[in-house]
Amino acid sequence: MKIVVGSENPVKIKAVENAVKRIWPDAEVFGIDVEPGISNQPRSKEEAIRGAINRAKLALESSDADIGIGPEGFVEDSDFGMFLSRRIVAINKEGKMGIGGGGSLLLPEKIAREIRKGKELGPVMDELLNDINTKQKQGAIGTLTNNLITRTEIFEMSTILALAKLINSYYRE
Repeated sequence: MKIVVGSENPVKIKAVENAVKRIWPDAEVFGIDVEPGISNQPRSKEEAIRGAINRAKLALESSDADIGIGPEGFVEDSDFGMFLSRRIVAINKEGKMGIGGGGSLLLPEKIAREIRKGKELGPVMDELLNDINTKQKQGAIGTLTNNLITRTEIFEMSTILALAKLINSYYRE
């Protein structure tokens, strides 16, 4: 079994690998860079799902994998503030698709204000932490939960939810 992730971000690849190894212990997981075809900072669930579908499909088409995984983080404004979340899409060679996500976190207003100005979350977090490329490390989730929930863990959970449709007989149509 080969699983391709539509990203070269090591956190996302590790999260998919952790999830996949719980289902198929001998699976090979690798990432490739693909263009999601959406904005650099998705601002809705719908946009994130479109990007995740694009990532999964392009990764699958560009490889000899059995399943393509498209991870996509996003922020979404609400009456209660701006939330950070993610959507993951899993697509097999037959075109069967599962979508997972969850684990939303209310962002601090000072971070949300910067994103509303058009900035991406990753660089905003880098500025806040005086660090480089935090999105390939602990990310906002790890930072804001004091690493009680890591970015890898939250993407891992969402990947399992996306794979449910491909592994559970209740989804057979």
